[in-house]
Amino acid sequence: MKFTLSWLKEHLDTTATLDQIAEALTDLGLEVEEIADPAARLGTFTLARIEDAQQHPDADRLRVCRVMTDEGEKQIVCGAPNARAGITVVLAKPGDYVPGIDTTLGVGKIRGVESHGMMASERELELSEEHDGIIELPSGEVGQRFVDWLAQNAPEKIDPMIHIKITPNRPDALGVHGIARDLAARGLGTLKPVAVDPVPGAFPCPVGVTIGGAVADKAPFFAGRVVRGVTNGPSPAWLQKRLRAIGLRPINALVDITNFFTFDLNRPLHVFDAAKVSGDLTLRAARAGEELVALDDKTYALPEGAVVICDDHGPESIAGIMGGAASGASEETRDVFIEAAYFDPITTAATGRALKINSDARYRFERGIDPAFTLPGLELATRMVLDLCGGEASEVVTAGALPDTARAYRLDPQRTSRLVGMDISDSDQRATLEALGFRLEGDMAQVPSWRPDVLGEADLVEEIARIASLTKLQGKPLPRAQAGVPKPVLTPLQVREKTARRMAAALGYNECVTYSFIDQPSAALFGGGSDAVRVENPISSEMSHLRPDLLPGLLQAAGRNQARGFADLALFEMGPVFAGGEPGEQAVRISGLLVGQTAPRDPFGSRRKVDLYDAKADAEAILQAIGAPARAQINRKLDGWWHPGRAGNIALGPNLLATFGEIHPRVLRQMDVKGPAVGFTIQLAAVPFPKAKTPTRPALELSELQAVDRDFAFVVDAGVEALTLVNAAAGADKALIASVSVFDQFEGLEGGAKSLAITVRLQPQGKTLTDADIAEVSRKIVDKVTKATGGTLRA
Repeated sequence: MKFTLSWLKEHLDTTATLDQIAEALTDLGLEVEEIADPAARLGTFTLARIEDAQQHPDADRLRVCRVMTDEGEKQIVCGAPNARAGITVVLAKPGDYVPGIDTTLGVGKIRGVESHGMMASERELELSEEHDGIIELPSGEVGQRFVDWLAQNAPEKIDPMIHIKITPNRPDALGVHGIARDLAARGLGTLKPVAVDPVPGAFPCPVGVTIGGAVADKAPFFAGRVVRGVTNGPSPAWLQKRLRAIGLRPINALVDITNFFTFDLNRPLHVFDAAKVSGDLTLRAARAGEELVALDDKTYALPEGAVVICDDHGPESIAGIMGGAASGASEETRDVFIEAAYFDPITTAATGRALKINSDARYRFERGIDPAFTLPGLELATRMVLDLCGGEASEVVTAGALPDTARAYRLDPQRTSRLVGMDISDSDQRATLEALGFRLEGDMAQVPSWRPDVLGEADLVEEIARIASLTKLQGKPLPRAQAGVPKPVLTPLQVREKTARRMAAALGYNECVTYSFIDQPSAALFGGGSDAVRVENPISSEMSHLRPDLLPGLLQAAGRNQARGFADLALFEMGPVFAGGEPGEQAVRISGLLVGQTAPRDPFGSRRKVDLYDAKADAEAILQAIGAPARAQINRKLDGWWHPGRAGNIALGPNLLATFGEIHPRVLRQMDVKGPAVGFTIQLAAVPFPKAKTPTRPALELSELQAVDRDFAFVVDAGVEALTLVNAAAGADKALIASVSVFDQFEGLEGGAKSLAITVRLQPQGKTLTDADIAEVSRKIVDKVTKATGGTLRA
C-alpha cells in the first residue's frame, strides 16, 4: 500500500513529522517498507544568482558564468541555453551528490576553463523529466536551501511517498482513510470525516442490474448508475500527480477516478462505456468455453462457475478482478455506467488464482472490503465524475442485499491486563475502540463493518493493546509457586540425556540430527519396517517408516560423508526409536558410530583401524557419566545387525544397558558404507537411577596409606572370558581390592589353553598391609579364580 504524506493529511489533521508518522505506523502493525523522500536528497542544494554570463572562449554552446553564492562569487561553466545574468538558480557545489546523474561533483576544467560547481535542471535533481535548461526560480534569496524554497512554493515536488506492508487481516488499511483512522486513534492527529453528498437521479437508469440465483451467495450485492454526457479526457494535474506518486500510470479521467477511490477509500469500482453495453448487466456464473479480452489486452479462458458481469452478448467483466476491454471507458466515451458491488472474498481469490491475474481490485476484494460503504462509495464516485467530466446522473439501480456484518463482543477491561500484561484504564480502552470506529453500548462493542478480522473478545484486547503500543509493555518475572530456590524443572531422564550428549561430544563425536523416518529396507535391516510403524502419508519413499534404531541414520550419514571424501568419522545421535506405533512403544537412546581409522597418519604409527574395544570404551565412559553401576555383565545375545563374536551386550542380569561392537558386514554393504565400522547403543532409561537423590556428588574418599599392586597369571581354557576372571578376582575381598585389570594375554599353550595376566590393586584403609595380609588376599584371589574359571596359577 503506497500513499503520499499530503494525501494522508487530506484525511488526517496532524502536525506530526514524517519520522513520527513512520514510527507510529510500524508500531501499529502497518510496517513501513520504504519512504521515498525527495527532500532528503535535495538537502545540500542552495539558491544562487547569475551575475554575469559570457561566451566560452573555446565552445559555442558553453557560457562562463559568475555566480553569487552563500560562499561568495564562483565561476561556473554552463551549457544550458537559458543561462543568463539576473536569474535565480539551484546550485550544486563541489562535493555535492547529484542524484539525476549519479555523480559527486568536484572542481574541474571544461575546455580549459575552471568550473566550481553546477547549476541544476529538474531532471538532474529527479524532480521531473524537464532538462531543456537549468531551473529558473521566480523568487528566493542567495544561500537559501532549495528544499525550504520548495516547501513554501511547490510542496508537491517534495511530497514523501510512504510504502507500508499490510497483513492479510487488515483490509481496512488498504485505503488512506483507514490508515489515517489508526494514526488518529494513536493520537497523531484528528481524523477528517468523509462527507457523502448523495447525487439525486435526474432520470431512470437505462441499464438494469440483476444477480443470477446460482451466484447469489458469491456476489450478494450489485449497484450502479449511468452518467450521460460526460467529457472523458486527461484527469486534472493533482490527480495525475497523486497516482504517479504511488506508481500508477494515469489513463483518462474516468479510469483515474476509479483508481483514486481504490486507494483513497478502499472502494474498488469499475466504469463501463454505456454505449458498448447491450441490454442490462447480470451477475452470473461463467459457462464452459467462455472467454474475455480484459483491460490488460490478454484473452482469458473463464473458469466454469466463476462470477462474471455479462450483458446480452456475453461476459463484459470478471467480477471483482478486472474489466473487459470491449466495454472499457475511452476518450470517446460519452455515457458511462459506474458499477459498485460486493463480492465474496474466497470466490474472488479462487478465480484470481485460476486466471493468474493480480489486480488492485482483486487484492482488496479477496481480503474483504467494507460492504456497508458500497453505496456511499458509488455516490462519492458519481460526484467526482460530475465535477471532473460533467454530465448528468441517473437514479441508482441495485440488486441483491448487503451481507449482515453486525456483531458485538463484550469488553472486559480486566482481560486486557490478563492477556497482555498492560494496565490501561477503562476510559482509555473505551476511547480507543470508539476512535477505531467501534460503537459501545454498555459493555458490548459493536464491530464496524470495515473490520472483518475482529471475531471475538480477544480481538478487542488486541486492538486496545496495539493502539496503546506494545513497546510500553514491561517485562515482569512470573510469580513463584513457593518461596526459596525453585525446584528443578528437568526430569531425571532429561538430565541424563543432557549428560550423555555432553560426554559423547567430549569423547570426540560429532552430533547428528536425522529424521525419525527411514525407508522400509533400512528399517528391516534393524528389526523394523512392519506395518505398525508405517507412515500413512510419507513425505517421500525414503521416509516411509518410523526408525527402529538410531544406527541406520548414522550409517546413512557416514555413507554420504564417505562419498564426499571424509573417510574417518565419529558420529553420534540421541533421539527416539520406535518398536511399534503405540505411545508406550517408544524409547530414547544414544548411539555412536566410528568409521575408518582412529588417528591421522603420523610417523609414530598411531593410526590404526577402529575396533570393538574403541566402541566398548566409549560406551562405558558414557555409562559411567550417567551413573551406571561400575560392575556389569557382558553377554552375546546379539541382534542380527551386529557382527557375531565381535560384539557384546552390557547388562545387569536381564536388564540390557548397552550394546557395542562391529556392525555386520552385510549391513555395511547394503547401507553402502566402507568399513571398518563399530558402534554402540545405550538405552538410557534402562540404567538404574540412584536411590539417594542429592544435587551434589559424594565426597572424594582418599586413603593416607599407599596402595599395593600384585600381578597374577592364570592358565585357563581358550573359551574362558577375561571378564569372568576379572570379576572372580575382584570378589575375593571387596573391601580391600580397589581394581582388577587385564594387562596381558598369551594364546597357543599346550592343549589350546591361554594365559591371562591381571593386576590387582589393594588399597588398605585402616592400617598398612603386612606380608601375611598380602599373602592371605593373594590366596583368596587364586581360590576364587580357580573356582570360577577352572584355571590354575601359572608357574
